[in-house]
Amino acid sequence: MDIYRSAIRPLLFSGLKVDPEFAHRQSLDLLNWLSEDQKISPWLRQQIHRSCCFSHPALSQLLWDLPFSNPLGLAAGFDKDGVALGVWSDLGFGFTEVGTVTLHPQPGNPAPRLFRLVPDQAVLNRMGFNNQGAAALAARLKAQRASSPGAVAGSAFPIPIGVNLGKSKLTPLDEAAADYLGSFRLLKEWGDFFVINVSSPNTPGLRSLQASEQLAPILETLQQENAARKPLLIKIAPDLEWDEIAAILELATTYHLAGIIATNTTIRRDQLKTQRITATGNLVSEEAGGISGAPLRQRSTEVVRFIYRQTHGRLPIIGVGGIFTPEDAWEKITAGASLLQVYTGWIYEGPWMVRRILQGLVQRLESRGLTTIAQAVGLDHTA
Repeated sequence: MDIYRSAIRPLLFSGLKVDPEFAHRQSLDLLNWLSEDQKISPWLRQQIHRSCCFSHPALSQLLWDLPFSNPLGLAAGFDKDGVALGVWSDLGFGFTEVGTVTLHPQPGNPAPRLFRLVPDQAVLNRMGFNNQGAAALAARLKAQRASSPGAVAGSAFPIPIGVNLGKSKLTPLDEAAADYLGSFRLLKEWGDFFVINVSSPNTPGLRSLQASEQLAPILETLQQENAARKPLLIKIAPDLEWDEIAAILELATTYHLAGIIATNTTIRRDQLKTQRITATGNLVSEEAGGISGAPLRQRSTEVVRFIYRQTHGRLPIIGVGGIFTPEDAWEKITAGASLLQVYTGWIYEGPWMVRRILQGLVQRLESRGLTTIAQAVGLDHTA
């Protein structure tokens, strides 16, 4: 067991009762320093790179004319404002997604708003899209692009960067398309791909935008603006019914979306072991917010499998939800995911999780006589 799981995690999760949001901010401050300091941090980043990264030609693939050195990315929500862009590749990730960002800066929901459900290997969050706004993120991405060495082909950064777009809380639902458009106009030059987030449970009414009659105007508006044909994806909720997902897939075809992210957090509570949340003393069932982590694994994989089957594997899927181990990652890839994202698993398992998962994927490819990760995508459907 590595030092994070044996020593650091017990302190963070139980021994010192560290507030999860405080720990998150402290981690981002450290990563921001590593990303921007030009004197001491390059040596430290080199050591981190050697420790956390794993490279193998079988893991690379080209999607949307973007080269992904490996299929494992960091999900939106961790680095909302893109303050640590320079360090994610050193931690082993093949890509990252910043945001969720909104057109207007906003503080998010009142604290406490982030809770660890340790018995479930899960997190409950109701952050509410707290971020500095699209203009601030655009300025940061522009500055990072100007100073970024060793950018990969097709990207301005060492790894592809996605931008997750959300609706500002103050914007009425019937003006959502204009709100998303405002953010996209500010950011379209700087992101490598864009994700339309209409599935967070933490902005009032947002999930209603997944309905076809409300989603279509948003997709049409963004694609009309998208002259450069940046890849546009949509992130969906795991709690949708199959016919609702099928309707979204029809819109994805109509509006030439580049892919689907499956899935966001869940509002279901029925399988949780955790009873009470210490910071409030309330039952988990009484707390608002979305659940991420291990309880989401099975459902998100089912959604990935459904999308792959419905689209005959023609629409790339980014699978996210409950990935902790190589087995979890392999399950989603063989169900139909071309790329993967982690967040909660990375918090629980630590920075060496990326290396362990990538090594495990290569072992599984070799044991099955496969030479590329792309050959494993949707493998369950050919059995």
